[in-house]
Amino acid sequence: MTQKPALTLYLAAPRGFCAGVDRAIKIVELALEKYGAPVYVRHEIVHNKYVVDGLRAKGAVFVEELDDCPTDRPVIFSAHGVPKSVPEEAQNRQMLYLDATCPLVSKVHIEAERHHANGLQMIMIGHAGHPETIGTMGQLPDGEVLLVETVDDVAHLQVRDEQKLAFITQTTLSVDDTIGIVTALRSRFPAIIGPHKEDICYATTNRQEAVKAIAPKIDALLVIGAPNSSNSQRLVEVGRARGCAYAQLVQRAANIDWRALDGIRAIGITAGASAPEDLVNEVIDAFDARYNLHVELVETAKERVEFKVPRQLRETA
Repeated sequence: MTQKPALTLYLAAPRGFCAGVDRAIKIVELALEKYGAPVYVRHEIVHNKYVVDGLRAKGAVFVEELDDCPTDRPVIFSAHGVPKSVPEEAQNRQMLYLDATCPLVSKVHIEAERHHANGLQMIMIGHAGHPETIGTMGQLPDGEVLLVETVDDVAHLQVRDEQKLAFITQTTLSVDDTIGIVTALRSRFPAIIGPHKEDICYATTNRQEAVKAIAPKIDALLVIGAPNSSNSQRLVEVGRARGCAYAQLVQRAANIDWRALDGIRAIGITAGASAPEDLVNEVIDAFDARYNLHVELVETAKERVEFKVPRQLRETA
């Protein structure tokens, strides 16, 4: 019998579900319990196929637009947030809707509206086409929010009044990249107003810090998460930026490229904020089957944040 090679697995903490994702999933589960199936969800409730498939099996129906929903069944808005026009349309159609928008995303929405009410034009740092960016920009009239994705974009901005500007950010960005863009904004527009507290959420920041802590120790990094998960993709980028030559996103153990990992002595494992711990354990088990495995936890922060579900569901909860 061939002896298994030795491997140290550095397990990042915090990792996986954040409070906003946990709340969003609970909202779908409690809505199914209270109203019965089917319950409709506009967009994936969170960006993870395993989670979405599990909820679909329980009776959730995922659609992209309200037009795809009947008016006699509940509809839930995803954790990423929606443009203001979406709940307005739901009200006009007399639909029962539940808002699973992460409270930290809602905080950015409120921030944008407050600055707009004070006559400021908004600049949003975010990724074009991401549901959170679409939802946040959709809180204000067209033209009131300008999007920048890179430092280069800042140089090409055409604003209404350089003295009346404020910026906000998507909550799932790379902390390091965002600092560069904010520096460029402040350099070009010295009067620009920023958020009182960083818009990038605590969970995104904590998961990136944990990856930075394990990066010097490892030969390879696997981030468990979905390809359309912004915060998961940022974790891969952070690993590469910190010198980890092989940093890859995998949805689950079946997606691991074992040939690419041949000869490694230490690997880092983390999970995006919408990836459940079941998938982390599945990946660890897959390594345990192939290696003489030693697991070390690297914890850089403790998270005790919890968000309440909407009032309509608290009796069920």
